[in-house]
Amino acid sequence: MPNFRRILLGRRLASEESHETKISNPIALAVFSSDALSSVAYATQEIMAPLTAAVAIFGAGVLGWSWWVALGIVGLLLVLNVSYRQTIHAYPSGGGAYLVAKDNLGEVAAQTAGASLLIDYILTVAVSVSAGVSAIVSAFPGLEAHRIFLAEGIIAFIGLMNLRGVKESGLVFSVPTYGFVLCILGLLIKGFWNVATGQAVVTQHAVVHLEGTSKLAAMWLFARAYSAGCTALTGVEAISNGVTVFKVPSAHNAAKTMTWMVAILGTMFLGITFLSNHYGLTYHPDAPETLLSQLTRAILGGVDHGFSKAVYLITTGFTMAILALAANTAYADFPRLAALQAKDGFLPRQFTSQGDRLVFSNGILILSMAAGFLVLVFGAKEDHLLPLYAVGVFLGFTLSQSGMVLRWFRLKGKAWQLKALINGMGAVTTLIVMLVIAVTRFTHGAWIVLVLVPAMVMTFFNIHRHYIRVKSILAGSRAEFHSPRKNRVVVLVSGIHSGVVQALNYAKVIADHGEVEALTVDFPDENGRDSAALEKLRSDWPRYCEGIPLRALRSPYRKIVEPIVDELDRMRRAEPEYTITVILPEFVTGHWWANLLHNQTAWRIKGTLLMKPKTVVISIPYHLEPLVE
Repeated sequence: MPNFRRILLGRRLASEESHETKISNPIALAVFSSDALSSVAYATQEIMAPLTAAVAIFGAGVLGWSWWVALGIVGLLLVLNVSYRQTIHAYPSGGGAYLVAKDNLGEVAAQTAGASLLIDYILTVAVSVSAGVSAIVSAFPGLEAHRIFLAEGIIAFIGLMNLRGVKESGLVFSVPTYGFVLCILGLLIKGFWNVATGQAVVTQHAVVHLEGTSKLAAMWLFARAYSAGCTALTGVEAISNGVTVFKVPSAHNAAKTMTWMVAILGTMFLGITFLSNHYGLTYHPDAPETLLSQLTRAILGGVDHGFSKAVYLITTGFTMAILALAANTAYADFPRLAALQAKDGFLPRQFTSQGDRLVFSNGILILSMAAGFLVLVFGAKEDHLLPLYAVGVFLGFTLSQSGMVLRWFRLKGKAWQLKALINGMGAVTTLIVMLVIAVTRFTHGAWIVLVLVPAMVMTFFNIHRHYIRVKSILAGSRAEFHSPRKNRVVVLVSGIHSGVVQALNYAKVIADHGEVEALTVDFPDENGRDSAALEKLRSDWPRYCEGIPLRALRSPYRKIVEPIVDELDRMRRAEPEYTITVILPEFVTGHWWANLLHNQTAWRIKGTLLMKPKTVVISIPYHLEPLVE
């Protein structure tokens, strides 16, 4: 019978097969750039949304600002490209903003960068999948009622593919990534041809004249549009976090892929914004159709006839696919970042464990659950999630670039002044943008991230202190090996059967000088006398368990666990030089479902005693297979 786990995840990979998980540049572009490239499907409409709302105040001419906003964003993109290329070469082991901040700014900055990026990756999954569902609903309005179901299904699919490994997920997701890029570039070529040949009616926006207080309002509007459009820059740092998965030479290939990503992203973003501006398109957040869908219809001159309709459906299909699968970028980076933080002792150690396919499975599962929760809470609507999105991204950008500046001043080296200047420009620019985003989107949800990041950093340091404390305690407890403690054995019984006899015989073997006794809990009857079950146990005891004393703990309130715990606490206080070993006889059934019918009290006792000092709990299994076959 085939193993269901192997069917889902594929064959297991040994540690020495890690070279098989390395990916080529084209596959890496699909894995690490799908988030950034897919953002062009909604970044321009995010710019247009506040400008469209302001038409009634400033006039239609305000829509022309979208082009200047886009130019400013692409200028920042170019600065980030040069800066992160330097980061890739300086830190070829990957880690991006986290390692840069840790190496140059200290642990507080590193954990702040880590928290902001982890939040960003979770939001990337939720936003990308929700945007993909919006694209599906734009083409098939009848699916509106099933938004959440579709989004959760997509998250489950992406999570499963990533559990199979980065290489396999990259091969699957490269088709929608490159299909989307080709469709958008083809659409832009057709759109610019229409403009050049006069087939498009180009909208001429009037100049907006501003006076007095309207200038301040206009600056605020421009800042809002700019901060909204900066969602196009999310995911730009992803390649710097995953340098180690590139084929050798890793840093060279990662930097080359980064440049290709920036070139493709900038071209598509500027093209879509320019044509949307010249076609006079507008966008309202509650509109039933996305801006990209409107632009596709406008460029094709309608989608009623055969060829145009086919092109529209193909473009929409690839848009749906890349938006839904753009979350793969977060799946490539979130588990790696969490593993780095866990290795440093700031997240649970479980995040460092690699699964059967040499991926950090726990990180993938946690990311899927967190993103699925956000999708459920926000109804799979990306417009509701986007205000939370960019603050964490630009916080990570700023810390990374600031750390690189300090690195160049510390190490000097060839042309270090120029390198420091480039990273300094990146740090100042991203800091300004982060502040603009925080202010303009504060009341729209950005405050949640601004509160959550410090809370996560405090949690990280609490985890770190816990690990340090455990390490100190374990180191200090080595002295106990040189002065062994006495051992008192207590066997918990409820009756006499083969399992109990087996447990008592084991207790005699490990007890010191015969210091072993049996404990049972009795529920007195309504007259306060011992129960009939206890009387029978006492009468049968000498026949089967001679030489071991039996003590009964009275429990008038019909509790089992509490009297046992209280008695063991009393014994520890009375004999502090002893370690108490508690032995629990347990049934082992022949079927998994039958285990649900036994040992519930034993599980509760073990769970409670686990927290008690100087107490050892041993389960003695009694196999029932012959009885159930």
